[in-house]
Amino acid sequence: MAQSLLNEILEKMGALDENQRKAFDKEILDKSKDYIWVPNPGPQTDAFNCQADELYFGGEAGGGKSDLLCGLALVSHKNSLILRRIREDARALAERTAEIVGHNDGLNRTLLQWRMPDRTLDFGGCLNEEDKQSYKGKPHDLIGFDEAADFSETQFEFISIWCRSADVNQRCRIVCASNPPLTAEGLWLVKRWAAWLDKKHPNPAKTGEIRWYFRGEDDIEREVEGPGPYPKFNRMIRATSRTFIRSRLSDNPDLDQSDYGDKLTHLTSDLREVYAEGKFSVGLRDHPRQVIPTAWIDAAQKRWTEKPPLNYPMTAIGVDASGGGKDPMVVAPRYDTWYAPLIEVPGKNLPPEAMGKYSTGIIVANRKDNAVVILDMGGGYGGPTYEHLTDNAIEVIGFNGAETTLQRTKDRRLGFFNVRAAAHWKFREALDPDQEGGSPIALPSDQILLADLAAPTFDVPARGIRIEPKEDLIKRLGRSTDRGDAVIMSWWAGNSLLGGGRVSKRNRKPVVITKRSRGHRQRR
Repeated sequence: MAQSLLNEILEKMGALDENQRKAFDKEILDKSKDYIWVPNPGPQTDAFNCQADELYFGGEAGGGKSDLLCGLALVSHKNSLILRRIREDARALAERTAEIVGHNDGLNRTLLQWRMPDRTLDFGGCLNEEDKQSYKGKPHDLIGFDEAADFSETQFEFISIWCRSADVNQRCRIVCASNPPLTAEGLWLVKRWAAWLDKKHPNPAKTGEIRWYFRGEDDIEREVEGPGPYPKFNRMIRATSRTFIRSRLSDNPDLDQSDYGDKLTHLTSDLREVYAEGKFSVGLRDHPRQVIPTAWIDAAQKRWTEKPPLNYPMTAIGVDASGGGKDPMVVAPRYDTWYAPLIEVPGKNLPPEAMGKYSTGIIVANRKDNAVVILDMGGGYGGPTYEHLTDNAIEVIGFNGAETTLQRTKDRRLGFFNVRAAAHWKFREALDPDQEGGSPIALPSDQILLADLAAPTFDVPARGIRIEPKEDLIKRLGRSTDRGDAVIMSWWAGNSLLGGGRVSKRNRKPVVITKRSRGHRQRR
């Protein structure tokens, strides 16, 4: 085994004179001649020998992350898939593997497939969200995501399904090799490995420490004590193990003695902290047309306290409705400028036959101080809930993002393409730290919420500011921004210290008016 050889080498290294060193080098070459690849001492060796089902090997640039994927495929696995978000970038990984092996016999550069006598290596890309389907049903015992922060969470989870082998003696594992994320789209990595990367995690893990995770029948993943098995759907299921190992340039002798470290040091401060120092707490880089700057959201989360300010009543509840199935219902209670932790109910827990009644019960259970309910009516999911709320004399505003609006920006210079654009921009204005007195908005510390609010982009056509269409946003992210939408809707109506929020009657009308609700309104 490569590890036994490495241990022998480490035991013999020390204070050797020149003649002893030459003899030692010859001994190393003789003993390692049958090994295609041996990991560097330190983190790369720890990662090579890691027993976790899911490993995140990341941190500083130049720490040997890509080489780890190539080495694992060459030494420990029979059927490997190594991915980059852009397929042409994966070609460089295939060429790097050829450098390690010393030849490219069997490498198909067109298909990016390498067929060796005793193993198979596939290299590929996943540029668009739907490209993940091309890996459906194709088993690999190693799936490596190089620069995993560039992938969406849904791409990672879907492709990972096919990490399997019919050989009971062949180990299967998933490895993410990546620097810290630079954009909000990559924050899923910090969420998935929160025990190692999130400084606010209640039970932080040490680098290399293995934790176990199990997704129950409610579709929520929780940390558990060990591998189990645990009951699910009348079966006993083993939990998934996960860990994080930090990569460092100083542990990679191939690059540490070069000028690569100097080049990283010359980067701008934000890039230097990510690539040269491997920091996961660095401010994310914004898209040039990002609606809400990430720094503003982060500042709002840092202002958050466990309880709302004294005598702050609940003024609004934003509700992102669900149609059941995979779509959750998200409730965002707001106490003036302080947001309570969001309430998320999995769609599978919402019975279709009693959707309105059940959803209304959730809203009422979390409503205080006669707060107005702002209910998402897009997609038609909110209709039954709207009826039940009005039947119970609860003030509710039907939010239809596609409607037109006469509202304008704070400086009155620009209008809005629709209500959705106005709602996003009004929340942006409320978060602006440069307004008089700064922004008092306090948002709960929630990585998903931060990613949701930072994701949308905008442009300015003739009709005014337009937000990136929801369907395009979902396609780009691989998911819906439900939490961010609920928070923005909660700001759209109801009183606030910033005076922001009573919308005109034009924008308060519900989208769906049934005979039943029409009759109810006439009776009132």
